[in-house]
Amino acid sequence: MPENRTVPLIGFAAWSGTGKTTLLVNLLGIFTSLKLRVGVIKHAHHTFEIDYPGKDSYELRKAGASQVLIGSRQRWALLVENRDADDKPLEYHVRNLDLDKLDLILVEGFKPEVIPKIELHRPSLGRNLLYPDDESIIAIATDAGLSEDTELPVLNLNDPQQIAQFIIDRYNLTRGQI
Repeated sequence: MPENRTVPLIGFAAWSGTGKTTLLVNLLGIFTSLKLRVGVIKHAHHTFEIDYPGKDSYELRKAGASQVLIGSRQRWALLVENRDADDKPLEYHVRNLDLDKLDLILVEGFKPEVIPKIELHRPSLGRNLLYPDDESIIAIATDAGLSEDTELPVLNLNDPQQIAQFIIDRYNLTRGQI
């Protein structure tokens, strides 16, 4: 991460179908109501498109542009082609954010990365816990009791306010960190 500003970063690790995105949407509502500026980095496992045939940005990118910036009054997006086809580490993506305008970064996916993570666990899905095999997990959010003992904080997966408060307390976040 660039040295000019340290922005707290917390990941959410879970098996597919556990509700990572749903939780992040709820957390974003809570954090933005507190005037915190939050960035999100989401890992995609496959090639993905955010533009589509017929849109100018798509046609320009497919014609060979390695970067296409789309800008308007309300938002802008930079599309960058990664032609070497290597999966980039999280740090690569963090460097592309404007850290001076963020108080917190939420990360969805990137399970192998060694960053503080909250594991989301739904025993009803029949999947094993990622903890204790992943030592970077700092808490477990579950919708039921755990079948094994842990010294980690156990949070209620169905209580985004509790999870948000855990993050706020951990990183000593206050309204509008500017």
